[in-house]
Amino acid sequence: MAPHKIATLASLVKQGKNAAAIRLAKKIVAQDPRNADARYFLGLAYLAEDRPELGMMEFGMINQIGQFSQYCPEIPFRKKIAELYAKFNQTDEALKEYLILIKREPEVSDHYFQAGRLFEERRSSSKAVEYYHRAVELNPRNWEAQFNLGMLQYRNQNSGEAKQALDASIKVNPENHAAYFYLGRLLKEKQDFTAAILTFDKAQRDPAYKTRAIIEKGACYMSMNSFDKAIIELERALKVAGEAEENEILYARYFLSISRERTRDIEGALEQWEKIHAKQPNFKDVAQKLAQYQDLRQDDRVKDFLIVSQERFLEICRAIAASMGLAVQDISAIPNGCQIIAVESQSKWRNARRVPKLVRILRTPEPVDESTVRSFHEEMKSINVNRGVVISSSGFSRSAAGFVESRPVELWGKEKLKDLLIKADQG
Repeated sequence: MAPHKIATLASLVKQGKNAAAIRLAKKIVAQDPRNADARYFLGLAYLAEDRPELGMMEFGMINQIGQFSQYCPEIPFRKKIAELYAKFNQTDEALKEYLILIKREPEVSDHYFQAGRLFEERRSSSKAVEYYHRAVELNPRNWEAQFNLGMLQYRNQNSGEAKQALDASIKVNPENHAAYFYLGRLLKEKQDFTAAILTFDKAQRDPAYKTRAIIEKGACYMSMNSFDKAIIELERALKVAGEAEENEILYARYFLSISRERTRDIEGALEQWEKIHAKQPNFKDVAQKLAQYQDLRQDDRVKDFLIVSQERFLEICRAIAASMGLAVQDISAIPNGCQIIAVESQSKWRNARRVPKLVRILRTPEPVDESTVRSFHEEMKSINVNRGVVISSSGFSRSAAGFVESRPVELWGKEKLKDLLIKADQG
């Protein structure tokens, strides 16, 4: 085959005259099927014409022939066929090519990076880490290798190594918003919420991470008990979310509902729970929340008890104490409720000593646990009160009920509370 025909073929491909190159290359291959140079340019022309399946066939034939030249150089050929193998999900074949490239060019960082990526696809985590590390050693500015290494360590729950690699990736490429997002998650897991929020601010610049980053910011504010700020972020997340982000929307609504519940906007919380329930009835504890607050729509007294201001709440608590036949001596606000020291307002025995009682009234969304009841009992002993009552709008855990079985503490749940509210209202 005359060398000038191969030179002409190379020129046609270089000039982008792919149709002419394909016609000439096919003629050459018809006369000489083992002409690797002609097949190489034929494959390149097919790829330029966006016909990768045909390009892959030609490159596969060259691999079988195994002959390389100035027109079909081994290194560029192996890079191209490795890319094609990866494109067509032939991971093992692609990996073989990159391992050969590593032998031919052991100082090229990208070969190790690509091999690490393919090892990761094969779930060979330790091998992937090894090759990513080598890629970074050869080229510390290989931000993709740093990022992939960080993500792999993140998934393996090696938070220290993950943070180091993600930080390095961002240092080289400050526009790597995905790295900011997962770095923010690491900071959030370490409860460094302020730093996490700043990091999520940077992550949200990428539309692909915007909704999730805003939701994560809202979750950080929730963890900081800044529920008003959480509500602002979570409502913003719902506004910017696209239709494809259904799972993110569910989480945004759920976190928003919890934040509204904590700020005593129970109706706002119910609105979100109902929307979640319509989409996914078994999402987290939404069904239980709806059942828990069912009384809101049936009893305005319960609704007022749960959502009124602190000042009004203390007035209701005084009325509850009076409905219990108690005279309030001291009342004070506590987190999620109030505490009352009272005595029986009257006794059938004129000179009988009136027995003091400690009453704690709680409006908390979670069942009262044993630790709360235990601390209440300790407080009774510290102020020398022998009888106590804990009243809760949400009920009590099994361990809390077990704790008071042999102690002078009564636990009154939602049904008893409703009766007391009726009596208080009537009184």
